Amino acid sequence: MSDREFPVEIEQLAQSLSSIRKVLDFDAMEREIASLQEEAGDPNLWNDQENAARVTSKLARLQNEIERIEKLVSRVDDVRVLVELAEGENDAGTLEEAVTELDLLKRAVSELEIRTLLNGEYDSRDALLTIRSEAGGVDAADWAQMLLRMYTRWAERHGHKFEILDLSHAEEAGIKSAIARVSAPYAYGTLSVEQGTHRLVRISPFDSQARRHTSFAGVEVVPVVDQSDHIEIDEKDLRIDVFRSSGPGGQGVNTTDSAVRITHLPTNIVVSCQNERSQIQNRATAMAVLQSKLLDLRRVEERARIDALKGDTTGSWGNQMRTYVLQPYQLVKDLRTDFETGNTGAVLDGEIDGFIEAGVRWRRSNEG
Repeated sequence: MSDREFPVEIEQLAQSLSSIRKVLDFDAMEREIASLQEEAGDPNLWNDQENAARVTSKLARLQNEIERIEKLVSRVDDVRVLVELAEGENDAGTLEEAVTELDLLKRAVSELEIRTLLNGEYDSRDALLTIRSEAGGVDAADWAQMLLRMYTRWAERHGHKFEILDLSHAEEAGIKSAIARVSAPYAYGTLSVEQGTHRLVRISPFDSQARRHTSFAGVEVVPVVDQSDHIEIDEKDLRIDVFRSSGPGGQGVNTTDSAVRITHLPTNIVVSCQNERSQIQNRATAMAVLQSKLLDLRRVEERARIDALKGDTTGSWGNQMRTYVLQPYQLVKDLRTDFETGNTGAVLDGEIDGFIEAGVRWRRSNEG
């Protein structure tokens, strides 16, 4: 009925899942779940709301991870039975159903294998994604907005929460910058490989002579801080400005000075937030973003010191990491991994998992 070796494929999936269970240390995860359940059962837990949120969030994440793998193990067992039934009865319809399920399982297990590579200190955190237009004028601003849509669609495809914290529109078209929080298990570890300069080549829709233009946008990804990070910020090191939130073309969307911009003077890091109606809420959100950026700065400095001690001479792969060509041909290519596709429309609509997985594997192979 088919020239595929189904028993071999199914056994390979079963072995992969067994390896994943060992790498993730299921026994340790189950012990941690038991400990967290005991904490969650404490009637005084919610006296400290931040700690309660941490406990319940981590408990839910660990339970979901175990449930996810157990479901995949069950599905592998089911597809084995389905293939045996189809081949035993020479049933082409049932075999087609089994093939579809087997291919879906391969994809799901591959995604789970990527998860096992995300074992960095902050990889399990939510992510703060910043997109900025760079060289290229109005085309760059438009390109930054296209990237924002790409990541928004990627999050939607995976059911991840994608909250825009700040959005600065350009005068003619597109955006100057955007900051978004992506809330999902391992959001930072997953998206961290997207950091760098993204280059677009296309016929400019803003050029009356329809010439080909190259434009650039930068993507920055940092982990969201939590209460264990101890990022100390001296109020004397801050300059805080308030202003009116605005929409495209400078149109006011708020009649009060509720938007907040915070400048950290020692590092010259500037963050702003205007998604809330309250100045107090915007200030709190902006401070959280600043803490995340300072945490990432500390992480980068620590990594640089380690690399210096190791004699690491490899250059940063962060700049010019991916090229998107829309004219004269269609191609998206990652310059670090060489992963590429000609389906540019799908990529710009959020289908970037192949690039992310290749990036995670590339990073792991280049560590240490």
